[in-house]
Formats: sequence, structure tokens, C-alpha cells
Amino acid sequence: MSTVKVVMVSKALVVGAYQRKLEEIAAHHDVELVAVVPPDWREGPSGAVTTLHRAHTQGYELVVAPIHFNGQFHLHYYPTLGRLLAEIRPDILHMDEEPYNLATWLALRSAARLGIPALFFTWQNLLRTYPWPFRQFERANYARAAHALAGNPTAASVLRQKGYAGPISVVPQFGVDPETFFPATGEVDRQRRDVVIGYAGRLVPAKGIDLLLRACASLATDAWTLRILGDGDERARLGQLADELGIAQRVEFIGRIPSTQAPAFYRQLDLLVLPSVSRPNWVEQFGRVLTEAMACGVPVVGSDSGEIPWVIGDAGVIFPEGDVPALAAALQGLIDDEPRRRALAERGRARVLSHFTMAQIAAATVAVYQQAGAAPAETHLRRD
Repeated sequence: MSTVKVVMVSKALVVGAYQRKLEEIAAHHDVELVAVVPPDWREGPSGAVTTLHRAHTQGYELVVAPIHFNGQFHLHYYPTLGRLLAEIRPDILHMDEEPYNLATWLALRSAARLGIPALFFTWQNLLRTYPWPFRQFERANYARAAHALAGNPTAASVLRQKGYAGPISVVPQFGVDPETFFPATGEVDRQRRDVVIGYAGRLVPAKGIDLLLRACASLATDAWTLRILGDGDERARLGQLADELGIAQRVEFIGRIPSTQAPAFYRQLDLLVLPSVSRPNWVEQFGRVLTEAMACGVPVVGSDSGEIPWVIGDAGVIFPEGDVPALAAALQGLIDDEPRRRALAERGRARVLSHFTMAQIAAATVAVYQQAGAAPAETHLRRD
């Protein structure tokens, strides 16, 4: 089989741990990969900056390109990308962005001018109509794309409902490296420490951390601590709430850490909770921290927001989103039942190994490249 030259453009790849997928893709000898990333990415209103961390760079070329409107999810773009595509002349352009974004529209337009098959990625699992010009970007990208990657099954369904008629593959954006995310070794003396409950992610209202604090405050035992990893606009309010609930001494706010330190954080935990709460314009699209914790042998508890039940399957505990008593009951049940925690830990690790490793995600992505490169050029916008 001939080698396929691919250019992948992704702001998410400034995170060093995510670059492991690139190494796995490059390990396929029929793929020559060039990754285009910005020097950093700013997280919206909070302004938190994630600077490019070169953690996994073997087997492919990493190109740092300037980015305009950094931090503006819908409007950012890469001003030199058209020139890069003309110089590299790839067989496939993989635009790791939503189809309604300006960056995707400009990139797929440049690819079309050069006769390069292109694909986009979407997490969007809500049926939403965007205002001008984003709806126009979306429809143009549907017509130009040779293939679509959907990060979850609902996102694939939404694409069809919105008129995309081309090939779709359900492939999460990133997997987990089980050689990095693995369970702690050795026995822990439960007589000497509390059960450690954890949360990892953005500190924003939609993540429901306030509900987790209230649930912990209502537990029937004092033998617990809560470690919260991440940062965001809710940090001060959550600290104040912990004070008001009388649990501040049991809650540790860790802040942000390098992605490569995440496995060590998970291995400190007995439970990880993702208590996301749906909003009119957002539901949980995957819950990457769930798969990372599961790979580390940590039992997980998640709300039923969006794709969380699909990710967890039968390898954790699901509770109705927004239901503090139900969350407290789930936590109390697992705190009181160490054998069940061990069983869920084993089941969670097995589920990640079966569905969500970086190698599996990379292999599925390479299969898409091969299909997209072999397909004839045609429009994939359904005319209603």
C-alpha cells in the first residue's frame, strides 16, 4: 500500500500528553504525518494559557504556525496554513476542528483549491443552528469534506440531521496511553487514611463541582478528602462554598498541572467524579478524565449528562445530573464497599483497553485516511 501524507491541524495538540496519538499514527508505516499546532492556546474568558509542550515528538514532523484570534473558539485561524499546504502537498488534510469554525472553513477552502481531500472533527452532540456566518461555514465544509470524524455517536447523528451526507466515522479525538495511565502498585493501608475523592477538569458551572461539594458535605462519614484538579472562573466561589458547608479542611484545590503529571494525580484517588450538568447550549461531549482515571484503576462516578453513560458503560456508577442526594448516595455506597471499588477499578481498566487506547484511536484514524484518500471527490451536502 502506498504511503499517505497527512497534515493534521490541531490546537489541542499543544498539550503534550495528546501528542502520543501522533506517535501512534506515525507508527503506521503507510502514513507520513505532519502536525501543525499553534505556539499556545488561550482558554476563552478565563485567559488561561496552555503553551506548547513537546512531550511526544517521535516519528512525525511538528510544525508551529502562527494563529490569529487566539482564544476565540469560533474565529481563530492559521494565516499561513494555505501556504503550508501548497508547500507540503499532502494527500489528506485533517482539520481537527468543528465544521462551523472559521479555521475549518479557511482550511478546507485552501485544500479544495489544491485538490487535497480534507476531513473535519466534531464533538457537537446538540442539534444547534448557528447564526451567520457560522452556518455558512458549516454548510460549505459539509460540501467540501471527504470524511467526517465524530467524537461520539450522538455527534454523528447530529451531522446527519444537519444535512451532512458523506462518510462518518465515530472516533474520539484522543485516547489513553495505558503504558502511562496505569494503576498504582502495592497495597494501601485503609486504616491510615481517608477515602480520596477526586475531580479533574475546568472549574466552570457546567461541570457541577458545587454539587460535588454539597454531596460530600452530606456524607454520613468523615473518612474522606476531596482533591480538585484544575482552574477556572468558579475557583473563588467554590472555595467560599466549601467554607460555608464546613468542609474546607477536607477539600484541596490543586490548580493546574502539566498533562504529564496527570497519571500521578489519578493514582492518589480512590474515586473520580464527573458531575456535569447540561446547559441549553452544552452537554458533556465525552469526559476524557473518565477514561484516564479508569485506565489508572480508579472507579468513576458520572452524571447522565451527554456522553458520560456511553463512556463509562458498565464500568462505573451513573447518577441523574443535578441530583445531590443521588450523588451522595453513590459516593457513600462506594466508600462503604471497598470490594465493589476494586471490581469497578478492574472493569474500568478493561473497558479502556477494549475501546479507548491511543493505539486504537490512531488505527481508526488511519483507516479514515485510507478511505478518504481513495474516495472520489464529490459534494457531501444533502439538498433538502
